[in-house]
Parts: sequence; C-alpha cells; structure tokens
Amino acid sequence: MGLLDGKTILVTGIANRWSIASGIAHQLHAHGAKLVLTYQGERVEDAVRQHAAELGGAAVYECDVTKDDSLRALAAGAGRLDGLVHSIAFVKKEDLSGKVYDTSRDGFLLAMEISAYSLIALVGHLVKNLNDGASIMALTYLGGTQIVPNYNIAGIAKAALESTVRYLAFDLGERGIRVNAISAGPIKTASSRQVAGFSAMPAKVAAASPLRRNVTAEDVGNCAVYLASDLSTQVTADVHFVDAGYHAMGMYPEAAAPR
Repeated sequence: MGLLDGKTILVTGIANRWSIASGIAHQLHAHGAKLVLTYQGERVEDAVRQHAAELGGAAVYECDVTKDDSLRALAAGAGRLDGLVHSIAFVKKEDLSGKVYDTSRDGFLLAMEISAYSLIALVGHLVKNLNDGASIMALTYLGGTQIVPNYNIAGIAKAALESTVRYLAFDLGERGIRVNAISAGPIKTASSRQVAGFSAMPAKVAAASPLRRNVTAEDVGNCAVYLASDLSTQVTADVHFVDAGYHAMGMYPEAAAPR
C-alpha cells in the first residue's frame, strides 16, 4: 500500500528531467498517486509526454496560465483531483541581475502574473475539480523572505506567492483543503541557472547548512508526498523548508561566508 494510493494529483511545471517538478512527480508516482501533467508550449511538450509514459501513462494537457481559455480547457479535462502542485515561475533574464530599481514595468507585471497570480488562476479554475480534503502545494524559495543577491524580482514574486498560499488556505479550509508552500534549497535547473551567480550557491549551502549538504529534487519530492498524503491533514498555510536547515542560519562558518 502506498501513501497516495487512490489519489489523483495534477503536477505543473515539468520542463525536463532536472526540473524540481520532475522530482516531485516521480516521488508522488512511487507512492501510488495517479498523475495529471501539464505543459506550456511545444518546446517542452515532448519532455512532459515522455515523463507521462514513465509515470504510469499520466494524462497530459496543455496549459498556459496567462490564458483563461487554456485554464478552462484544463478544468474540463482533468477530472476529479486530490492534489495540485504549482511549480510555475518566470522572470526575464535581465531582471535576475543588477539593481531591482532598474526592473521594467512590463518585467515586473510578467513576473507577478506567471510566478504568483498563476496559483490564484489555477485554483480558481480547478476549485470544482478539487475533492474535499485535497492538498495544494506551491514551490517557493528563500529569496521570498530574505535577500538573495540577483534573485531580485523573482524574490518579490515569491513573497507574493507565499502570501497567496496563506489566503487560499483560509478560503479553502472549510472544505478541508490544505494549501502549503515548499521552499527548496538551490537546485540546478534551467530556471535557476538564469540567476546571476547561481553556480556558487549550492556549494555555499552545503558548507553552511546544519546538515552540511545541499538537497535534491527527490528530497523535495519526499516533502510533497507527505503534504499530499493523509499524514498532513491538519497542516496548512505554511512554508516547509527543504534546504538542509540553511534558512535557519544566522551566521555562517568562515569557509561558507559569502564574498
């Protein structure tokens, strides 16, 4: 018996096998979940369909979170859901370096729409698909609450996403639907590599964290399994850190001190 036997979970945000969403999907499947996957655009469709084949023949739907017609089509096809994983974010590369005050109006609005409002849009269109007691998870990062140089507008968008998680948790709590965020440590993905200076982050986390290591997408997936399962029925409106304890450090060992 798996922790997620009989549960159907929709996972967004898979771009390739290195995506955090990919690690989550594989762990959910390993514990018995039936999956529904989405993709945005032809560029990643093949990768998502390959994942679907590897994950028990998961259903696949195109979904552009900036278009209500696309969200309506997803809701019409996805069926009943016991979980939703929001792993969607986008910031223009030029806004992931330099000064925050140089961010363009268009860049700010785009980052907020795709990285934060998309959770509201997904839940709004899928709320009738969600079974009572379902679990919603959003992927966030430490830069939403603390300064991470060059994360810039991405961090501001993550702060908005985390606040959205709390307010959705309140709105959906009467149905027993939990809404939480997972804050992962720095993992090498196509998106994270866009952040200037990212290449040095994993080693610094490994040197400074209490567990003296960095984390993997599989580690994040294990947390997602817990949040999707009935073990977490009273856990909601919170941010769960999967970063080997790095977020709790107030002073770093000399070898890991930022330079």
